[in-house]
Amino acid sequence: MEKTILWADDEIDLLKPHILLLQERGYLVEGVKSGADAIEKCQEKNYDVVFLDENMPGISGLDALPKIKEINPNTPVVMITKSEEEYIMEEAIGCKIADYLIKPVNTNQIIHSLKKILEKSKLVSQKTNSTYQQEFRQLGMQLSGNLDFEEWKELYSKLVYWDMELESIEDGGMREILEMQKKEANQLFCKYIEKNYLNWLNGIEESPQMVHTLIKDRIIKSSEKQKTVVLVIDNLRYDQWKKLEPVFLNLFKKESEDIIMSILPTATQYARNSFFSGLLPSAMEKKHPNWWKNEEDEGGKNMYEKNFLEANLKRLGKNIKWSYNKITNLEAGKKLNDQFNNIKDCDLNFIVYNFVDMLSHARTEMEIIRELASDEAAYRSITLSWLKHSPLLDIIKKIAQNNMKLIITTDHGTVRVKSPVKVTASKSTNTNLRYKVGRGMSYNEKDVFIVKNPEDAFLPRGRMSSEYIFAGNEDYFVYPNNYSHYVNYFLNTFQHGGVSLEEVLIPYIELTPKNKR
Repeated sequence: MEKTILWADDEIDLLKPHILLLQERGYLVEGVKSGADAIEKCQEKNYDVVFLDENMPGISGLDALPKIKEINPNTPVVMITKSEEEYIMEEAIGCKIADYLIKPVNTNQIIHSLKKILEKSKLVSQKTNSTYQQEFRQLGMQLSGNLDFEEWKELYSKLVYWDMELESIEDGGMREILEMQKKEANQLFCKYIEKNYLNWLNGIEESPQMVHTLIKDRIIKSSEKQKTVVLVIDNLRYDQWKKLEPVFLNLFKKESEDIIMSILPTATQYARNSFFSGLLPSAMEKKHPNWWKNEEDEGGKNMYEKNFLEANLKRLGKNIKWSYNKITNLEAGKKLNDQFNNIKDCDLNFIVYNFVDMLSHARTEMEIIRELASDEAAYRSITLSWLKHSPLLDIIKKIAQNNMKLIITTDHGTVRVKSPVKVTASKSTNTNLRYKVGRGMSYNEKDVFIVKNPEDAFLPRGRMSSEYIFAGNEDYFVYPNNYSHYVNYFLNTFQHGGVSLEEVLIPYIELTPKNKR
């Protein structure tokens, strides 16, 4: 299909050689001699590109530009001018021009501009596909090796990069190949965790940075020289952070970025309490029985984060002014923004923001949210949209304005589940789809990571539990009763609690304000 070009220039007849060459290349070019004619033409039909001379008698190109954009905001307009004055360029750019050419133009400049505007998506897609094909082989070679934790972090970072690069390309074939590679990586990562996790916890092998020692190992030290806010975005995956990152980098410089490790189960009850307490779950149960709640206990399982944090800071000998705020709804976010002065004078501030966790649960329960966040790319997009329109954006602006350091992390991630695994258990067994705790459970041992003795994983035994089982890869647990209904209900939902790259490997970022006062 021919691409249509409208070219407005009061000396259009002198541009005949350019127009003929464009027509030879398959473009359909219409020429007019004034801005008024250009506006009229744009009212009659849509053009793929409009070339607009800046300096024409009557309605100039600069005057015609906003009117053309008003008619069709998506029409790409290339401004052509003899002048290089800065105010002309600023005004044109302010009206969202697609390109800017200085007279005298030559055919190559015009062709390059058209390719950039009309074929950018195709060219980017071709280049991205070609580059990923080369990277695919390198990633495959990496997966065939015996990776350590640092190498797993590097590989996961690359997979996230390509997931985001390939999400908007025209050819879906490469995305399918990437999905296969991600699945293979997760299968191997699960075996890696099964082999090493208990050894890390029990000091048999050197442990990677884990969430339960993060305050002691990093946050306290990083906050000693500057007032600091620690933003814990519940359920934040590493790919979601990379989607949100440009918003933060408008205000902050990135001092460091790392991928650290959650604990098992990768669930808020365990991982976030461990983050604040500085303790593994069995130690929390022992030291703070009034605050820790086991699976079978009634009541909220994250009601004492502030208490855990206070005890942790006291145990670390930190006599500092600190604050803790948990945001679970829009009004709470607005309130914290309005009362920001209450935290700006504290040495160390913790803000728990629960939106992403609520999104994952809403996506399971509400069909409209499931449609809006149908896959990882859409899930990232809706998370970015939330940040841009949430009170949190105003809060991070105030953090920057007050020259405070910002640390961003989470307690665990989440994975889109696709493969049901049958489990038979009693009614008292917990309801999580990615891990189960109980006695007398029946399952295929090949499908799960089993912790027969909870103490080996520093997990509480409780009254009802004798073992924990964890789903890996993209699996989710379903009971045999009403099996088909629950398989379909939970298919392609985002869940957490088990073992996957997306759940276990979580972001840790330190930022400092760009504009220090």
